[in-house]
Order: sequence, then C-alpha cells, then structure tokens
Amino acid sequence: MIFDRRRHPSQPPRIPRGTLVYAIGDIHGRVDLFDQLLAMIAADRADRTPARTVIVLLGDLIDRGPDSRGVIERALAISPRDARLGARLVALAGNHEEVLLRLLDGEVGLVDDWLRFGGAQCVASYGLDPVVLAALGARELVATLRSAIGERHREFLEGMGDTLKVGDYLFVHAGVRPGVDLSLQAQQDLRWIRQPFLDDPRDHGFVVVHGHTVTGAVDRRPNRIGIDTGAYASGMLTALALEGDSTWLLQTGSTLPNIAIGHESS
Repeated sequence: MIFDRRRHPSQPPRIPRGTLVYAIGDIHGRVDLFDQLLAMIAADRADRTPARTVIVLLGDLIDRGPDSRGVIERALAISPRDARLGARLVALAGNHEEVLLRLLDGEVGLVDDWLRFGGAQCVASYGLDPVVLAALGARELVATLRSAIGERHREFLEGMGDTLKVGDYLFVHAGVRPGVDLSLQAQQDLRWIRQPFLDDPRDHGFVVVHGHTVTGAVDRRPNRIGIDTGAYASGMLTALALEGDSTWLLQTGSTLPNIAIGHESS
C-alpha cells in the first residue's frame, strides 16, 4: 500500500500511523550481511507496537559481492506470512539490475563492462565461468545467461519498481532530477543520477531515501538520506527504519544494535 501526502517544508517528515518501514541500502551480493540485517530487523520489529511493516530494497542487490543468486533467493522468501519478519517486500531496481536485464534482452555489447564492474561475481554465483561466458557468441551468451538465471529470478528482476512513496518519504535507487515533477522523472535518473541530485539543497516536496552513491557513513541531509555504506567491501549494510516522525539505523558491523538519527531543519 502506498500512502501519499504533500509535506509542508516546516513540518518534520512522517510515515503514516500504523506503518513501519525498513529501507535497505545496496546489498551487492552480500547475502551473509543481508541475513544478519534481516535478523536485526526482526528483533527490532518485535520490540515495537505491531504495525504494517514494509521492507524496501533500494536496488543493486546483485554484482560485486559473492552471492547475487543467494540475495535474490532470500528476497523472494520475504512475505507478510513470514512469522519472523511479517513484512511486505518492495524491491526497487538499481543500475546493476538494469544492465543485467538489458543483457538478458540481448544487448550483448554490455557484457565486458558488466563483468568488469561486478557481473563476474554475479555469474559465478549462478555457476557460470565469466571468462567462458564472455567468449561465447551473442546468441549462445544470452541463452546461457538466461538458462543459468532462470525464469523465477528473471521475473523478480523484471518486476522491480523504480520508486515507492510512503508519507513524506520517496524511496529510489539513485535519486531524482531536481526541479522535475515526480511523474516526469526519467528512469535513467532514478537509477543512475549522482551530482545534479546529490549537490542540490532544494526541498523536493519529500525526503529522498536512496543508495547508489557509497559513503563511509549514512549521508543525512535536509532533503535526502543516502544509505549505501559500501556493504560489499566495508561489511556494513545499512537499514534506515522509519515510523511516525522517528528514524533510526540498523547496521551490520555496528557496535550498537540501533542508532537514532535526529531531524535536521531545511
């Protein structure tokens, strides 16, 4: 369920009453950290008043880390019927999912760059040798990749959205084009944008929660919160939790089980 209202800039951002959201940054094949973080979310949720719970994956589930396949399998298992998590999953597409889907659709010219920037680890998790894959002819390469990934995982990737708006927060992989209405945003920007978004201090009408750009710690600004803490290399996978007008962090590799983060005025 998507809730929407326009926030006045003087009001602190809020999630609707009775809703609890956990947004998870770029996992990049680290199913070990994903499992750790889900266990932390389950424990955190159990300590709170029962609420409709939504887990939002901000994209780049795959590549770089060792087990892209395992990450997707674990995501597919998340369900409101899960007694431990009891959450609805919303998976948003990142630029890495986009490139893989384009390859599966036959854009084989992308394969060398993809393998170099994390795809090699992805295909290895599906039992393929990236060197052998890259040497195949176009038709055989696509057929081999499709067969290894399988219909169920491909359907999951194809079903990923680009944005989710809950209350005064917009969840997206990379960011938004400042000054452009949400309904007119280009998919390219939602999945790939950096500086035009990161450097812009303007209020967007909502607070953008995003990944894509790695920072050593959570990057909290008045108009956005970046939670890609480079999990595949740092070991720190971050979830931003939101309920009412409260926000807090859950992080693997952190010395604290949860970390409250205060509001900043715009």
